[in-house]
Amino acid sequence: MLPLAAALLGLALGPWLARATVRLAQRDAAAVPARTRVALTTLLTGASLAGAAALTGARPLLAGVLWLAAAAVVLAGVDLAVHRLPDVVTLPALAVLTAAVAVDALVEGTGRRALAGLLLAAAAFAVGVVLRLLAPAGLGFGDVKLLAPLGLLLGWWGGGLLLLTGVLLGLLAGAAGSLVLLATRRAGWRTAVPFGPPLLVGAAVALALAGPL
Repeated sequence: MLPLAAALLGLALGPWLARATVRLAQRDAAAVPARTRVALTTLLTGASLAGAAALTGARPLLAGVLWLAAAAVVLAGVDLAVHRLPDVVTLPALAVLTAAVAVDALVEGTGRRALAGLLLAAAAFAVGVVLRLLAPAGLGFGDVKLLAPLGLLLGWWGGGLLLLTGVLLGLLAGAAGSLVLLATRRAGWRTAVPFGPPLLVGAAVALALAGPL
């Protein structure tokens, strides 16, 4: 019943998230999404929240995972449209997930998991900063900030190995997407490709492979 309830919540949130996506992308508070975007966003949100509930189960961490899943839908939509990951979405997701991890540690006794998640979140962010400084054209600072909540969740869930798996899968997803764009002549070798959606896909697939808690 929990995944079904989460799916219904996602379906209810979908139209609102679609509006938020286009308004953040266009920086226009009056922008209205197309019907196709509303439908796709609604279906993706419902599926994402249902999957999050199925993997996490009924525990305090679920609130943070659901929030991050909904935020991921918006972040992916904005990044695909304008190559930008808004702080107004990323930072609250990190804050809510951190709070959920803390409450879960108190209620479920997952203090070691919480510490591992926080340390790996900091490590992922630090590595991202270094990569950003070394290759600013390849990694945006929005991507660097996104590594923090992904590092926290993946680190909490399965430690450093799962985090590395998620990042690797994200790199593979990004490479595959770039090849498709090149093959369909929708991009050239010098075309900038958003890195946020592949990171999110890699994290989701890594969690799915790790299985339910």
